[in-house]
Amino acid sequence: MTRLFLSLAVIAWVVGSTHAEKPRKMNVLFLAVDDLKPALGCAGDPHARTPNLDKLAARGVVFIRAYCQQAVCSPSRSSLLTGRRPDTTQVYDLVTHFRKALPDVVTLPQHFKNNGYYTHGIGKIYHGGYNDPPSWSVPWEPTKGRHFGADGQKVLGQLKAQAKSKGEDVSKVRGLPFEAPEVKDDYLNDGWTANRAIEILKTRKGKAEPFFLAVGFVKPHLPFVAPKKYWDLYQPSKLPVAESATPPRDAPKFAPQFGGELRQYHTIPKTGPIPRETARQLVHGYYAAISYMDAQVGRVLDTLRDEGLAENTVVILWGDHGWHLGDHGMWCKHTNYEQATRAPLLVSVPGQKAVGKTSEALVEFVDIYPTLAEVCGLPKPKGVEGYSFAPLLQDPRKPWKEVAFSQYPRGGKATGPLMGYAVRNERYRYVEWRKRGTNEVIARELYDHQTDPDEDRNVASDPANKGVVEKLARQLAAGWKANVPQK
Repeated sequence: MTRLFLSLAVIAWVVGSTHAEKPRKMNVLFLAVDDLKPALGCAGDPHARTPNLDKLAARGVVFIRAYCQQAVCSPSRSSLLTGRRPDTTQVYDLVTHFRKALPDVVTLPQHFKNNGYYTHGIGKIYHGGYNDPPSWSVPWEPTKGRHFGADGQKVLGQLKAQAKSKGEDVSKVRGLPFEAPEVKDDYLNDGWTANRAIEILKTRKGKAEPFFLAVGFVKPHLPFVAPKKYWDLYQPSKLPVAESATPPRDAPKFAPQFGGELRQYHTIPKTGPIPRETARQLVHGYYAAISYMDAQVGRVLDTLRDEGLAENTVVILWGDHGWHLGDHGMWCKHTNYEQATRAPLLVSVPGQKAVGKTSEALVEFVDIYPTLAEVCGLPKPKGVEGYSFAPLLQDPRKPWKEVAFSQYPRGGKATGPLMGYAVRNERYRYVEWRKRGTNEVIARELYDHQTDPDEDRNVASDPANKGVVEKLARQLAAGWKANVPQK
């Protein structure tokens, strides 16, 4: 029965399959993007210039309510690539490898490799320089392009020399937060990554072995460096700059963060408000970096088409988490708020019924692993803590999960180590801050997106919301196993 189901699944998804021939397994082009919030034209952002991702969306589905499990690179990527939530991977920081807690886990690319796929990873897939050799058929290739233009590199050199002369840690020097060098696309890191992806795609044409090619782009991660022509796509005065720099009213003091990662960069104040003109330049740089990344993705997608591979290749693009752009004085990620936990997700599968559609269904990044396995006709992966959203590729409006879960750790002298657990349903975001070890709830947050889409006020203590808080607390206590998609 299982084999029959898998065969039927493959036939249903692969274009041009016949009853007389066993259909060829679909390839997968797996596109990861660093620090990308849903600032895309196809996701409804009127400011973004993303023509290539918009083209991809036109032949797939854009999930505009997709949520990561923890809004920072390594925990998010570890969760997505293992199909397990952070409390299972035990990855809450940038220094822990998921195989410490899960030595025998089968990752997403490893599952494909075990089922006859050639798996190849380039650029940022797992966090930073971390790798996972069992995932790949050949050694993973890190990005080799430049991070700055000539001026930025000169400033970085000067700052490192100053730090060295003072006996400071040179590795912590970050350089300029943004730059618009007049260089060719492949001078910088994402251009190199696109070039390498194109080379690999050209070698796969005509191969009997299907491929799983994972390509990791680093922009729009800081520093916001993109060729000047991408900056020129935007009029800075028309880009959105946050009006309020104050935290959400009545929120716990430890819930927000104020851009510690950004403040490591040269010219950025170490504390206090970011000057408005600097904030405008940062927003401009973020959008320019997105457009630069979009152009590199477009080159890869064009090669997929030109090599005759597009009609048999699943394409998925995801950003590992959202990003605060000065809202409530917050920058970067590292929170449980909507701006940090909601991230872009685009999926295009040959033969899917829904094309050029958006879905408002709540989906989570732990759902990606079982979804790709299903649409490619692979056995259901064991132990994953998400659910395949393949049915939404046929009917994006289909009723789905009631909630999505995220979490983020905090620590401090006053409270001790905490874990904030967030639940997002169609209308509300609810957060419980619990003491690590005892699970005691010391603070709650509730934001009503119907009346307060910017999460300006925590209304958890409002007596009128008692029933809402109690319901969401029960759903949080029941956990992901009780959050089953509707059939």
